[in-house]
Amino acid sequence: MSSPRREQTLLPRPTRYAPRSGHFTLDAATTVRATPEARGAADLLRTLLGPTTGLPLAPSPDGAVTLAVDAGLHGLGEEGYGLTVSPHSVLLRAATPTGLLRGVQTLRQLLPPEALARATPRPERWELPCTEITDLPRHEWRGLMIDVARHFHDIATLRRQVDLLALHKLNVLHLHLTDDQGWRMPVPAYPRLTSVGGHRAESMIGPDGSTRFDGRPHGGAYTRAELTGLVAYAARRGVTVMPEIGMPGHVRAALAAYPHLGNRPDRALDVWTRWGVCDTILGVHDEVLDFYRAVLAEVMDVFPSPYVHLGGDECPTTEWERSPAARARAAAEGLPTPAALHGWLLGRAATYLLERGRRPVGWAENGTRLPPGFTVMSWREPGHAAAALRRGHDVVLTHHRTTYLDYAQDAASDGPFVQPGPVVDLRAVHGGDPQPRTGTSGGRVLGTQAQIWTEFVPTAAHLDRLAYPRLCALADRAWSGPTSWPDFTDRLGAHTPRLDALGVRRHPTPLAPRTDAAPAGTAPSA
Repeated sequence: MSSPRREQTLLPRPTRYAPRSGHFTLDAATTVRATPEARGAADLLRTLLGPTTGLPLAPSPDGAVTLAVDAGLHGLGEEGYGLTVSPHSVLLRAATPTGLLRGVQTLRQLLPPEALARATPRPERWELPCTEITDLPRHEWRGLMIDVARHFHDIATLRRQVDLLALHKLNVLHLHLTDDQGWRMPVPAYPRLTSVGGHRAESMIGPDGSTRFDGRPHGGAYTRAELTGLVAYAARRGVTVMPEIGMPGHVRAALAAYPHLGNRPDRALDVWTRWGVCDTILGVHDEVLDFYRAVLAEVMDVFPSPYVHLGGDECPTTEWERSPAARARAAAEGLPTPAALHGWLLGRAATYLLERGRRPVGWAENGTRLPPGFTVMSWREPGHAAAALRRGHDVVLTHHRTTYLDYAQDAASDGPFVQPGPVVDLRAVHGGDPQPRTGTSGGRVLGTQAQIWTEFVPTAAHLDRLAYPRLCALADRAWSGPTSWPDFTDRLGAHTPRLDALGVRRHPTPLAPRTDAAPAGTAPSA
């Protein structure tokens, strides 16, 4: 059986493609013509292909490779693109510069996998198969959350992950920057958040009291320059970096730095050395309101993302129920119980963001607790997403049984330690339902994203192994919609050499043999 053409192995799957005979040759004489709005995409093409192919792809007004923004291509939306490869020219068009960035990644995948590797010697000529592609995403939100609070991962690691997201047409990097076990973002008005809250003294201890690591201290924090640089690096690749600053729970690291922000100002706390849900939470006095406003002002200054994540889940309210100050605040605000301060505080933070043109995001444990205006990430049960939609919330689907990549991806006992929980294998991610099964009344499903919580992910190699190839499955269904399992595994089998060329330390997931086929040139029906 002959090998499939390269456009038949693209991941995610294009909306429409039509193979044509012949190929276009890239060599040292190939030049690139770009309209003014397309110059960023042309620069990205050179940045990605120059070091690996050795080709200069120099700019020229009569280049055989043309990148063009045409605002009249309304049907392509914000991220769609059209690509035509003929024997004598390449034409990549989109309605927006972002659409061109997606098309650049398709051009990379149309080249042999060797064109993604920094290897020598390199051939002098590279062939693109002739084809016509029209492609646009099913969902506008397609992302990955990386928890850098429980284990710090440096900027070089995050930049590499951005490159991999862009290759797979994922467009959101969600950074979980703060938690009980570490605070990673500097805030000038509160320097101890990183100098104290960014470091923990001991190994982490599991909920059952068992030690999971070797007792070495752990710490780290980003500089403002590193974060703004990451944001710019991601933007050039069409990826938005969304920050998460958790409140009012998951704040033990902040309270270790500034005990007066808690409900017992006289109590000295350490940065937590356990996993699980900590019962120390923010107070609700005026100094706390000043604190979150200062933190969120800095967050908005560093991250231009239209969305800012406020955490919001797993917040025990026992401290408020025991605190005279919290009970007095609840009474003064006309709240029925101190527990209602959870929604009150999140509502105040959300209003602060909304008044400044940003949209708050929160984790939903039951679909009904977040105040109006929040975009909901529903993770416990699929029904919670439907409940949030009925209340008018926009929703990003993050169900733990199909998107939590910190869970084991097989039943093998000889792999690295992972989060206790269900096995989330490649097929579970591929088959994850991107739509809730009940009707809506106001809210929208924006899309989906994967999560990697890092209790047991101390290295960049661990991140790779957990993310890939499962993130390929999420990227495929988030962009393309449902595809058949044989169609996906065929394409993934052809895609893994690309991952290997990029040095991705992926999980060695065996692929099921092909049993049926999707018609060439069309996406399988949902």
